Amino acid sequence: MTGQTSTYELPNGRRITCVSPAEAKVLWAEAVDAGLYKSAADALRPGDTVLDIGANIGIVSLMFGWEAPDLRIVSVEPAPTTFSCLEANLRSHLPGAVAVRSAVADRAGEATFTYYPRSTGNSGLFADQQADDENTRVFLRNTGIPEEYIGEMVKDLHRGIDMSVPTLTVSDLIRAHDLPEVSLLKIDVERAEHLVLAGIEDDHWPLIGHIVAEVHDEAGRLRTLTDLLERHGFTVAVNQQPKLAGTDLYELAATRP
Repeated sequence: MTGQTSTYELPNGRRITCVSPAEAKVLWAEAVDAGLYKSAADALRPGDTVLDIGANIGIVSLMFGWEAPDLRIVSVEPAPTTFSCLEANLRSHLPGAVAVRSAVADRAGEATFTYYPRSTGNSGLFADQQADDENTRVFLRNTGIPEEYIGEMVKDLHRGIDMSVPTLTVSDLIRAHDLPEVSLLKIDVERAEHLVLAGIEDDHWPLIGHIVAEVHDEAGRLRTLTDLLERHGFTVAVNQQPKLAGTDLYELAATRP
């Protein structure tokens, strides 16, 4: 069962289906502003293959598809409501792209997923309301929101609904969709990025050319993932956007020399 959805006209004039127009506006800004995803889009070439893990309503997939023609895109999202938006948006704007309803982890099966109706982009297998509230408070302060408004803005923002969702691995997706290569692997899965990478089998690592990921640096995870990617032949760059200074959120880009 899916929740209520709406529509939103992007600044480029294209209309999309979304859960919240306000959130869609933020997601679009994150996608197109100079940073992780825009840099990844600039490196794409016609005919490349993109695996978008944690696609949400598909805004980053759409941006990639509009930036480079004839991409082969597989977009993966587990929550029913956001997935219904993803399907609608790909059908309307990138009909050659494929939507898959699943979480991505280190093994196929089922897992408990926490869905935040008021902040769908923070939903995940390892949702942490207290930590998500604090990251949001810091972000709002960094963007200049007065302190007296922040508490009300964050109140109940991360009140979650637990649901069971299917899980697949990156290697499962490569096999199921017969991908000869993955030019770009995009990962935005709210603390499950280590599981996504753990689900890549040895034979499939050489197929992956470029990885971009949002990483929550908890318990040394950023260093652990950097070491893993370097062992698989990637050069890794890490960045933190100024608006996220003081949070545990970092951008990771891994490329092959």
